[in-house]
Amino acid sequence: MTLDTAIVNGTIIDGTGNPGYPGSVGIRNGRIVSIGRHAGHAARCIDARGLILAPGFIDIHTHSGAALLADPRGVSAVSQGVTTHVTGNCGNSVFPPAKMLRPLFKRFGLDPTWEDLRGYISRIRKQGVGLNIAPLVGQGTVRSYVMGDTARMPSPHELAAMKRLIAQAMEQGAFGMSTGLIYPPGCFSETDELVELAKVVHDFGGLYASHIRNEGAGLVDAVLEAVSIGERAGVPVQISHLKATHPRWRGRVGEVLNLLDTARERGVDVTWDQYPYTATSTGLNIFVPGWAHEGGADALERRLHDPASRQRILTEMRQSGKDWSEVLIISCPAHPDWKNLTPVQIGARLGLPPEEAVLEVLSAEGAEAKMANFVICEEDIETILRHPVTMVGSDGVATAAEGPLGHLPFHPRCYGTFPRLLDRYVREKGVLTLEEAVRRMTSAPARRQGLSDRGRLQEGMRADITVFDPARVADRATFDRPDAYSEGIAHVLVNGELVIEREGCTGKLPGRVLLKPPRRSPDGAPAPTLQRAM
Repeated sequence: MTLDTAIVNGTIIDGTGNPGYPGSVGIRNGRIVSIGRHAGHAARCIDARGLILAPGFIDIHTHSGAALLADPRGVSAVSQGVTTHVTGNCGNSVFPPAKMLRPLFKRFGLDPTWEDLRGYISRIRKQGVGLNIAPLVGQGTVRSYVMGDTARMPSPHELAAMKRLIAQAMEQGAFGMSTGLIYPPGCFSETDELVELAKVVHDFGGLYASHIRNEGAGLVDAVLEAVSIGERAGVPVQISHLKATHPRWRGRVGEVLNLLDTARERGVDVTWDQYPYTATSTGLNIFVPGWAHEGGADALERRLHDPASRQRILTEMRQSGKDWSEVLIISCPAHPDWKNLTPVQIGARLGLPPEEAVLEVLSAEGAEAKMANFVICEEDIETILRHPVTMVGSDGVATAAEGPLGHLPFHPRCYGTFPRLLDRYVREKGVLTLEEAVRRMTSAPARRQGLSDRGRLQEGMRADITVFDPARVADRATFDRPDAYSEGIAHVLVNGELVIEREGCTGKLPGRVLLKPPRRSPDGAPAPTLQRAM
């Protein structure tokens, strides 16, 4: 047999959780055609002696839809061994072209020319992409497109319009719908509205992925809401980046897992993912009460400068009891001297309480102000990780230290999530075995998304493959140096093409947009979860 590529002399961990075994993998026309043995001549032979051969890692929770247009290489992702990004999470997809997306497009220097998922796919295909993309449609984006950023229930006409847009995205191949219920405009949506939209997703056999409404003091109620939406709409639920951020729940996340296990036992199809860091990260404006976001970013800015509105915002922020020493400003272009300071430290410089310092940063930086919030305890990370249902998602962006996005600051998870799991939680702490960790990053998310020919090393599967050194693999990104690439990921193949070779990026763009079949059964039964690629 003549092969395009043979990877020989390695240890195969096939993604199923089974023990590793010595062997080789043969690739032809982008697929695995032999495994466990080396048969025939190969145009390229990679010696993997001392290395692990695993399926390419699948990042089930990312925000790379716009970034991969600005820099299609996705270096921060593929250098971790990641070959597929599930995009459009937290209610925020890059289609349809809602007003709320303008700051995102501006940040990445994009001129959007598409109206829907099909148009976005066309744009990706024209330029190429370094890894695979599996898109979700964002409920927040759809709501903003139909209703703007209004804090009210939709009219029947508006709800019907949102349903049509969700159906259109599903017909064009989206894998499901996401929500971001702490962000506007998703936070303005009531449960019944979400159920109605999720029923459309059900008709196409899709998934409901949710950044739940509260990860702090109201964590339990928010988890139960997600479960209820899945139960009422008949859709599988993926709880995004499960964590406990409030002192009331830190160290008690096992109680939340027990609630989820109870739901699973009664037949609710609910799973979840996490990232292995103690800090969250999002826009600093998340600390501003929800009512102040109505009308969008411009309206929020006006309220920050209106004395009565500003005082009301400050009063509610003080009532939250937030420990502002937990917050680190990671992006403030107009005031670089505030970067890597807390609101307490900035307030000391300005002679202001920390809440007022937050509003000063927002007044100066607007949507560009980003922060990290150190509110997750290590014990909870390990408790969640030990649960066999847990998958791995970076909540990050595919970027690069050099190139058009190199000037933008990000959380270290964009560069280090998957190697960090293998280093800290497999090799150092032994929370998971190597085989189980690989399963959480490969076959488990592939099955969840319905990627039928990825996520396992088996004959006939797509040749998305990661080759890594189990003794060296480690993350190097920190908050001081968030764009440091990981180590120990030797080779990465996407659809049979090398995108990482000897730990260096090749610049090739063999990725695809992976899509669900555009079918809906007449009786509303779930469509088969096979994939197609464009």
